[in-house]
Amino acid sequence: MPRMLIILLVVLAVMALILAFLYYQGQKLQKKQAEAQENLQAQSQRVTMLVIDKKRMAMKDANLPSVVMDNVPKRYRRAKVPIVKAKIGPQILTLIADDEVYDRIPLKSSVKADISGIYITGINNYRKAPVPEPEKKGLLGRMRQKASASMKSSK
Repeated sequence: MPRMLIILLVVLAVMALILAFLYYQGQKLQKKQAEAQENLQAQSQRVTMLVIDKKRMAMKDANLPSVVMDNVPKRYRRAKVPIVKAKIGPQILTLIADDEVYDRIPLKSSVKADISGIYITGINNYRKAPVPEPEKKGLLGRMRQKASASMKSSK
């Protein structure tokens, strides 16, 4: 047998072992994730909150409680997570949103959300608060306003 064929077979055997190990670990992690998701759903409660601000920021800059920061591994403290500041009752809280939910949360509006601890798992009912349009000031702003008014009247 040529030497290259033996090396090729050994490499293929090692790669097959690595793939089998990764498949096994993936199955194990998938089961853990399903259990964690079930726990989140079981402990969630629906609250009405007023969303003040939302942005993606590092966990260490988000003013999260010290208990949360102690339980987060050090390598994830710099990772950017979706943070929502909301007023729930008389308190203003900093919450972490799910990635799919974060995009649907409107700013400066009242939202009925499912919350599990400090984690927003879903939103159900929201209505956007009316925000007055700021007046344009200055010569350029007045010229734009007149131009848009004349375009509307000509149609």
